[in-house]
Parts: sequence; structure tokens; C-alpha cells
Amino acid sequence: MISFICDYSEGAHPIILQRLAQTNDAQEPGYGFDSFSANARDKIRSAVGIPGADVFFLMGGTQTNATVIDSFLKGFEGVLAAQTGHIAVHESGAIEFGGHKVLTLPPHEGKIDADELDGYLKKFYADGAWEHMVIPGMVYLSFPTEYGTLYSKGELKRIREVCLRYKLPLFVDGARLGYGLASDACDLTLPELAQLCDAFYIGGTKVGALCGEAVVFPHKAPAHFFTTVKQHGALLAKGRLLGVQFDTLFTDGLYLRMARSAIERAMEVKKIFANMGIPFYIDSPTNQQFPILTREQMEKLDGKVLYEVWETLPDGRSVTRFATSWATTPEHIGLLREYCAAL
Repeated sequence: MISFICDYSEGAHPIILQRLAQTNDAQEPGYGFDSFSANARDKIRSAVGIPGADVFFLMGGTQTNATVIDSFLKGFEGVLAAQTGHIAVHESGAIEFGGHKVLTLPPHEGKIDADELDGYLKKFYADGAWEHMVIPGMVYLSFPTEYGTLYSKGELKRIREVCLRYKLPLFVDGARLGYGLASDACDLTLPELAQLCDAFYIGGTKVGALCGEAVVFPHKAPAHFFTTVKQHGALLAKGRLLGVQFDTLFTDGLYLRMARSAIERAMEVKKIFANMGIPFYIDSPTNQQFPILTREQMEKLDGKVLYEVWETLPDGRSVTRFATSWATTPEHIGLLREYCAAL
């Protein structure tokens, strides 16, 4: 049995585990005030090209999204996102639970469109009763999207221009950021991404760490963000565990090397299905691939391969998701090729 069900099936990269063991006996302050976290912050600031950036380490993606969004919004404000956005679909209403509404926009291969964002805001403020409504207070998007697609530099610039026009913070969910930056289809760098948003995070959980996300505020964090993190239960007392991991991820280019390996394996997965004439729901250039399988094809993979069923189409076929990770090996790909040969 091999698994392509998600990109966090395994624990952590061996180098991270080794570093955690090596530093285990060191006595350090808690809550992220340790030397490992300080080193990690400096390395991340260097990587994003902004020496004065504020950097915080949180436990998981949902906590991070909820905490960052809550820190930017007033009680009467909501967050704009694609209808397929993670905060709108797969976070169990965490944003609404925190008192803010997710205001959705039509998705285009998982992405929001700058012109439609502008049109939404124009229409909102043209309504004489807008003060009776949930006011758009920020914009959320993910890179890559839930469909593995990427915003181009031009698309992000246009979204940023709309946000600046309406004075809305732009927040980029980077749970899989490494897999986006490592893709051949990506036309922007980490420093360029940092210049185009007010907050983003570097995902560790899905890109080689045991857990943890590094939140970066390129300009300045909202007031009392540390306190907001603690209110959301996202502050780890043994913050060193996150610091050590991100210090390691940003040493000798490990983060992007791992991500690049996952992309190479994903392109091999794509080739396996494409060579068999199996269609794809979407053309993803990142580590998530979405082949459309028949019921008979899925039955032949039962007991051999784990993957996710994304949605069922009207004709009975299923959109499936095969996700590679830093830990996906050529041997895994070889077994998948062998199992798919019987389809």
C-alpha cells in the first residue's frame, strides 16, 4: 500500500529530527523567545529580503488563518476569499466561530480575479445600506490554491492594487508555499511575494516539518499580535520546537530542495496518468494532481493506493487528488506506475 492521500502523511525530514535530538537537552526560554527561534527569524527575514519583517511561529494552518484574520479585522468586518478557499470550505467554520464572516468570490481554477474583486467592492459601497452589512475588511488567498494552481506575479499585482485602493490588507495562506515557489510555473520569488502582501505564512506542516507555520508580516504585525496568538490557543510553550524546525528548514536551502523533490515526483504522477489517456480536472503545476477516474479504475486501485476523492461528477466519474510530498520517493512512483498499468 502506498499513500498519495496528502502531503503530511509522514513525520518530518530526517535532518529536522536529527536537529531536534541534538538540541533536546539545551535549556531555553519558552513561548518563542529561545535562541533557535531567534535564528530562524533572522534566516526567514534574509530569505524574504526584509530585515525588519515581523515573524511569528504558530502551531497549525487553521489556527494561523483564524489568528491572522482575527488580528486584522474589527468585529463588524469580514474577509473576502474564493468560494473554494480553504477558510471557506475546509476549516469547519473556524473564521465564523471567531466572529467574522467569510465573504466569497467566484473561483477561477481556485483563484480570485482582480476585476471581480474590484466589482464586488464597488457594488458593496454603491449600496446605500452598506453600513447595515458585514463590511469587507481584508482579502485572503492561498498560494498554491486548493486546486494546486498558482497566481502569476501579474495577477497578484492587480489584486494588490485593488486592495491598496480600498485599504484592505492582503493575506496569503502559504500552507504549501514551498511547493508553489518550487514549481516551474511560478514566476515570482519569495521576496517578490513578500512585497505584494501585508501578511503571509510559510507552511511547515505540509512541507517537511512535524508541525508549525511561520507567519511573516513584511511591514508590521497588527498591535498585540502575540497576545492574539495566545487567545487563539496557537502559542506553543515549548516554542523552541518550532524554532529548531524552521531554523533547519532555512539552512542550506533545505525548504526549497524538499519542495522541489515533491514537484518532480508530482510531474511523474501526472505523466503516468496522461500517458494512459486519463483526463485531469485541472492542470496543476504543483504537488497536487487531479486525475478523473471511473468507478472501475478506482476499484482496481483499492487496497494498493491511498488517494483522496475530491468530488463526484454528474457522469459518475470521480475527481481524485494525488498529492506528493518531500518524502515521496522514486520507488513510490514506480509502484504507482505498476498499479496503474492494470487500469
